[in-house]
Amino acid sequence: MAAHAAWRIGLTGGIGSGKSTVAGMLAARGAAVVDSDALARRLTQPGGAAIPAIRAEFGDALIDATGALDRERMRGLAFADPQARRRLEAILHPLIALETEREAGAAQARVILFDVPLLVESGRWRARVDRVLVVDCSEATQVERVVTRAGWSPDMVRAVIAQQASRAARLAAADAVIHNDGISLADLEMQIDTLWSTWCDPAGVARGTL
Repeated sequence: MAAHAAWRIGLTGGIGSGKSTVAGMLAARGAAVVDSDALARRLTQPGGAAIPAIRAEFGDALIDATGALDRERMRGLAFADPQARRRLEAILHPLIALETEREAGAAQARVILFDVPLLVESGRWRARVDRVLVVDCSEATQVERVVTRAGWSPDMVRAVIAQQASRAARLAAADAVIHNDGISLADLEMQIDTLWSTWCDPAGVARGTL
């Protein structure tokens, strides 16, 4: 077990997997959630710490009228030019890492959940957490959920999936898997209850058996 004051769990899953729902359920059970996507949005809001570097790297065309990152335009650019995505990541990732550790350090909970969509892709997170939890579902379910939720075209969702780690790679990195395909919220809650009692009960943390 890594020597941390709190138990650190890395949560990941592909787009549309239900990862945010799982994070919310774990938060309701007492975990402190550090959401890397929320941090990225904060950094790219008007006045955000990443905005000057984004403006310098990409120009005013990628900054919207409010002074925030134009996320839709950046998404289109990243799909068309993978190098542009890497340039953006080179700006955001170090800032997100700093904010992640700042939030984790301020958390009072005994379990800290790091919600990281690109946990497997980054290659850095395995050493920073005690366990990796993957939320898994089929690609067809991912596409259906995102089309329904966000109004994207199926092709756009599949393009995002293609840029993420494969389902097999995520499963290979997992210490535990939440199966979120064709089940009710009640069934999902049952899986979370089992996981919490196994990994996150105070006695388990104390024993180091999580």
